[in-house]
Parts: sequence; structure tokens; C-alpha cells
Amino acid sequence: MATRLAKDWQDILSQVRGVLRRRGQSKHEAEDLVQEAWLRLVRYEEEHQSVERPEAFLMRTALNLSIDAYRTGVGRGEHVLVEEVVLVDTAPSTESVVLARERMARLALGVSRLSERTREVFMACRIDGLSQVEIAKLHGISVTTVNEHLAKATLRLTDWMEGW
Repeated sequence: MATRLAKDWQDILSQVRGVLRRRGQSKHEAEDLVQEAWLRLVRYEEEHQSVERPEAFLMRTALNLSIDAYRTGVGRGEHVLVEEVVLVDTAPSTESVVLARERMARLALGVSRLSERTREVFMACRIDGLSQVEIAKLHGISVTTVNEHLAKATLRLTDWMEGW
């Protein structure tokens, strides 16, 4: 193994450290994990046999050790520092909620002003998720007529909601 890794071992260890750093490990943690992975590679070769691809063995071992360290740390609550936590409130603002409700009420009023057939076709498509062919069969009309009702509803509702 020593002859295989002798020419590139510094580069390989550096690559493994880099991968660990990109996965959130500090410089110190990455170095510790690389050393532990190296020791495991050496022990494995002593106990079993030569490893065909020591670079891959080293990388996989280091990544597995990193995952284990993360899971252990999270279980103990070690990896969360208050300074690093950014709380983001993803809930919409009260103003956004009120405006959305008003828009929905306005839209509902606009839909109620459509003719009965146009409203049924529009609701079947937009609310029930039926295809135009299914709507045509359900109402006994052609697909072209369904398209006309959908276009009419869309235009009227767009006009109704415009400028609001």
C-alpha cells in the first residue's frame, strides 16, 4: 500500500480534507477524520489484505466517520451554536393573509357571475382537475366548446380581477 499511495498520498489526503470541509467540517475536524480514516485503512490492510483502491477506501471511510460524528453531535446538541442559528419566519404576514382572503372573495364573486355552464366547466377544470376531454364527456359537449368556455371564463375573471 505504501508504494501505491507514496506518490499521491498528500494529494489524496488533501482531497479528502477538502470534501470534508465542503460538507461542513472545520479544518481541525477534517484533519482528525482524515487521520482516523488513514489509521483504519492501515489496520484493515494489516488484518485482512491489501486494498485494491485505497483512495476510495480512505474517502468512503472519512465520509462515514463524518456522518457518524455529525449524528453523535446532533444527538447531544453539540452542533448548534446560537450565534449560527438564523431564524426565518416563513409564515405570511398578517397583511398578506388579509389581502389573499380579499382576493379570494373577489375571485369567488367573479366566478359566481359566470354563466352556469361556463362556471361548471371552469370549476371542473381548475378545481376538480378534470381534463378537457373528461369535461366534454361529462357535459355532453365538444372539446372545442370546453375550450371556449375556459377561454371565456379566463378572460372575464382576468378583467374582473384587473386593477383590484
